[in-house]
Amino acid sequence: MKDPTSQLRSATRRAKSDVANKLISMFLHELSRRTCQNWPAKVDDASYGDLVRTTFANHCPYCSCELINSMCVIEHLDGMNRYRAGLHVPGNVLVACRTCNNEKRRDDSQKTLTLASSGWESFLSHDSRRCEETCPTCRYWKAIWPNDSERQEHLAANKERIRSFRHKFPELETVLPSLGARLPALLTKVYSDCQAFAENEMKALLEKVENVVW
Repeated sequence: MKDPTSQLRSATRRAKSDVANKLISMFLHELSRRTCQNWPAKVDDASYGDLVRTTFANHCPYCSCELINSMCVIEHLDGMNRYRAGLHVPGNVLVACRTCNNEKRRDDSQKTLTLASSGWESFLSHDSRRCEETCPTCRYWKAIWPNDSERQEHLAANKERIRSFRHKFPELETVLPSLGARLPALLTKVYSDCQAFAENEMKALLEKVENVVW
């Protein structure tokens, strides 16, 4: 168990990280708005929602469980973070179960992926054939589909279903290569710069407060 001082330091680091992540999220949402403003499909259109429900038959695109309102969350195939640089645009927005959304974050938060080129593909590639036995994502899939061949079949089928869904949005597939090549490095620099800025501003503010209080 961490001592109180260590917990305080961890909380401070998380606070700076939260500020940087919020800035990146705001940037990606604004970039999303500008990128898809002339696209024929819109994320908030009823027709897009209908397409998502029809394509995946109101089931989670990852684990295939039936979705109910209490467990549904908006899911981005390419996560909206500095490593995946996903956008809130048609073709990248789905509805998934809350559990898969949380489990997928392990792959989305990796700077370098070894199982696939994207976070969602990597998530569905944990079929127990290429990871250590201790891999938490492989264990997650094993709990859902204990049988090896059945698990591999389901993961491959869901991966293909998502690919087919993506192909319906050529505009997204056109911009993905350039975004994937440039954005992660730019966003990682912004993340680092934002944390440094937050730390410097906190130090400056603390000095002003200490001069007044003490």
